[in-house]
Amino acid sequence: MPQRLEDSKVHKGHFRPLPDSIERIAKLIVDSAYKVHKALWPGLLEKVYEICFCHELAKHGLEYKRQIDIPFVYDGITFYEGLRLDVLVENCVICELKALETVNPVWEAQILSHLTLTNNRLGFLINFNVPKIKDGIRRFVV
Repeated sequence: MPQRLEDSKVHKGHFRPLPDSIERIAKLIVDSAYKVHKALWPGLLEKVYEICFCHELAKHGLEYKRQIDIPFVYDGITFYEGLRLDVLVENCVICELKALETVNPVWEAQILSHLTLTNNRLGFLINFNVPKIKDGIRRFVV
């Protein structure tokens, strides 16, 4: 399935589509978010959504890791604490989960930084505290 350019970052002046295997994972991630939102609706803590979201991922047969520390280099030293991503799916898709009323623009910078530091290309920012989950899912491709 071709990506929409408005959802993608242009890399070195050209557009590189994601492999079909990653697009398949992406669809299952979105489906998992829809199922959790439909069952729980807005108003709960982020951790509750994370637990249920990961349960749905597992039902789809997807492997995931929660609360992963991301190493980064500063002044020639690698630090293994300070940056953490919420969910890493199949070691290739980052999911940052939120349950907040107000959207913060720093979230976009956060997920783009996480994608760069982990050498992954696809990430989702999913905010469960919205009336319609389609309004709470943002896709980022680098």
